[in-house]
Parts: sequence; structure tokens; C-alpha cells
Amino acid sequence: MTNSICLRCLSRPLAQIEQGVARPALSSLAISSQASYFSTSAPLAANPPKKKGAVVASKKGGQSFAKQGRVGGGKGGARASGGKGPDGGERKALRKRVVLSNTNALEVQDMADFSAAKLPVDPSQLGQVLGLPFETVDALRANEAFKPTQGWKLFRRPATLVRKETIEVSNLLQEAEKEQKSIRRVIYGERGSGKSVLLLQAMAIAHLKNWLVIHIPEAQELIIGHTSYIPNTSGDVTTYIQPQYTAQILGAIGKANYAVLSKLQLSQKHDLPIPVQENISLARFCELGARDPDLAWPFYLAFWKEITGAGRPPICFAVDGVNHIMKESAYLDADLSKVHSHDLAIVQHFNALLSGKQSLANGGLVLAADAGSNRPAVPAFDFAISKTQAAQDSKDAPTWDPYVQVDRRVLDVMQNVPVTRLEGLSRDEAKGIMEYYAKSGMLRSTVNDRLLGEKWTLSGGGIIGAFEKASVMLRV
Repeated sequence: MTNSICLRCLSRPLAQIEQGVARPALSSLAISSQASYFSTSAPLAANPPKKKGAVVASKKGGQSFAKQGRVGGGKGGARASGGKGPDGGERKALRKRVVLSNTNALEVQDMADFSAAKLPVDPSQLGQVLGLPFETVDALRANEAFKPTQGWKLFRRPATLVRKETIEVSNLLQEAEKEQKSIRRVIYGERGSGKSVLLLQAMAIAHLKNWLVIHIPEAQELIIGHTSYIPNTSGDVTTYIQPQYTAQILGAIGKANYAVLSKLQLSQKHDLPIPVQENISLARFCELGARDPDLAWPFYLAFWKEITGAGRPPICFAVDGVNHIMKESAYLDADLSKVHSHDLAIVQHFNALLSGKQSLANGGLVLAADAGSNRPAVPAFDFAISKTQAAQDSKDAPTWDPYVQVDRRVLDVMQNVPVTRLEGLSRDEAKGIMEYYAKSGMLRSTVNDRLLGEKWTLSGGGIIGAFEKASVMLRV
């Protein structure tokens, strides 16, 4: 009885039940022969006619993510959903963004600053952390001396540790200014040893002494083929000018050295593509050259001729990642052969200063730092570094591997250039930087010999980059 009632209820509509209309009971065979009333499957019918203006997805998997606008596809980089993709250069600007202040960090009350009145740096300040004056920070930022991978964003304001090499560089700057001679130096060491920070310290001291500072922050950008280049056949050998990068350098020079260049005026006659006012300031002269890349190289040559004239201040010319410009570049010549980096005009100019073929008339310092994080294989450069270091340490000089091709152009540039090897921090230097971490509130442990020895060992003997990570960046 129960079975018949259930079948009767399922076999007729609710309205018929309410009206009392009787229908014969269905057998289970009849129910199974009907279509399922509870199925949600689409009907197996022909596709309906297409409507005008309708967009039908492709049968081969539909639209891709780029066409749907989920990864910035679409015309002009705009998203199909109406959103706007990143502008040109926005990703690079975000990648190179540098944060120099942390408002959550404590301010170190007893920290002194680098001061022009206390230069050169006194040896008694070894192991101390000195702050960078605000006007110097602006100049260093214009020079792109700060790196996004460094730990500036952890502390209240930019400050740096006085190392043994800091005092040596300070003395070199003092000697170059006093004797008006050109001093050259190559800084090398393993990754995270502080080479870029040592360049920053040298530039900061040069700014405090009212020198002119020129800095190439990433030498790799000169040779990877990302900027335009033009052959220059005016000389005996064909060189290649990079207009965009030259304009960028002129703009950085004008901004970083504005306090000095705004007081200097054009004093010589130059053959320039456009007429220039005779008594224009050198700061304005750099702005004109940076405005138009087609004019950048003639303006760069004229500017260099001006700042090396009589009565001009000394110059600090620094390049980071110098080993990148000691090999072939990604550019091609007319025969589709790779252009050597030394045939690029800017690189050729710097190499003339580094090798000593061209000197700074009013004195100055030419600094070059080796790249450790993305170090290319340059056998000639490494051999020259090893040979010079062995000579400075009075050791036997290394021998060249006969199975490796010799790049004589690199050996000629590096033949008589002194080198400085950066190693780990000493115990006194490590203690000074760790106390600074504690005063800034970034290190919540008591600074003692046990903790100092632990972090010093974990950092591979005091490598400053690893020491910073092990002390204030590591969270367990």
C-alpha cells in the first residue's frame, strides 16, 4: 500500500491531487522509462542561432588569460575587464624603489654624523656607526648610491659603519685633494662584503668636501643591449655612443651636484649642435644635455672639458659592477659581431681614467667595485686582480691558464691599478654595528660576547651582508 501511494504521488501533479482526480498507478518499469525529472543536464539539442554582437568563446579551450585581461593583455596593455595595466617602466621603478626610513625604529640619540669638519675620518671612530646628513642623502639618492637590497628600510635614518677600509678611502680622498693627483682603486670581495656601501661612503665624503661626484650605479646596464647605440666613426677606431644612457648620466650629475655646479659657469668655447648662452651655469648646462638624447654626447664631452679645467673642484668617479664592462657586450656591429665593452664610448672614457691614460687635472679618485651577486665569468679581470693582490702581498704571482683565451684589452686596463679586498668585519666592528641594531630596537637580545660570536660565525666570518641578515632580518 505504501508503495502504491508513493508511486501515485510521483506520477501526477500536485493540482490533480488537491482536486481529487484519480490516475492509475505507474509501475516501476514505467517510471524507469521516463526521463529523469531531477536532472540538470543540458538538453541534447542543436545550438541556438547566434545573436548579433554576441561574443562566443572559442571551441578550442576558450580565451586565454591574456585575452580575458587577467594578466594585462588586450590592446595597448589595457585589461579587457576595464582595469588598467602597469605603465611603461612602472615595474622597474617598483623593483628599484629604495626606502630610507622606518618610523617604527627607534632613533639613536647619541649617534654622530659624517661632518666636513671632521674629515678625514679619525681612526678613533673605527667601529662606530655614523649618520649621513640629510643634504648628503639627497645627493646620494640622485646618484642612485642606495641599493634596494640593502637594509636602509629597517632603521630610522640612513647610517653606516666606519670600517678600516672607510678610513683608508677617506685618507685617499684627502691625499688626492691635497696633492691634486688622480688616485685609482678597484674594490673586490665576495658577495655581501660591503663593496657598494664603501662606494657610498666615498661619495658621501666627496659630497661633504664639495667635490663633483659621478656614479654609474649598475655597469651591467651599459652592456646588456637595453639602450640605443650609434656608431661614431670620427676617430681612428669606431666607437659606439649610447644617447639615452648618456642623457641619464648628465641628468643625475646635474641633480646630485647642483649645489656645486650652480655656482660654476661655462668658461670655454665648445662646438655644440645648438647655441648655448656663454655665462650659463654648469647645472643648467647638464639639464640641456639631459633633455635631448641626440645632444647628450656632445654636451657630455663639453661638460667634461669644463670640469677638468683650471680652478675646478676635484672629481670622484665611481662605477659599481666594473667586471661587467670587462667583456663583450650584447651589442652587434655592422658585421653582426659582438661589440666589446671597451668600444662603448662611456666605458672607454672610464677605462682611460682607471688605467691612468687620462688623469684628473684637479685631482680626484677613480673607484671601481666588483659585482658579487651577479658576477659574470671574466678570466682576464680575475687574473689581473689576483696578480695585483699577490704583488701587494709580496707573494708569488699566479700563472695564466694556457687553455683560456687571453683578453689583452682587459689586462692593459688593469695592469697598474691597485686593488682593495673587502673581507669580514673584525670583532670590534661587529660589536659596533650590533650595538647600533640594539639601540634602534631591531635587535631584542642582549649584546654580549656569546651572541656576537654566534652571529659572527653564522655570517661566514663577519660578512656584513650575512651578518645583517642573521641579526635583524632573521625571524624564527
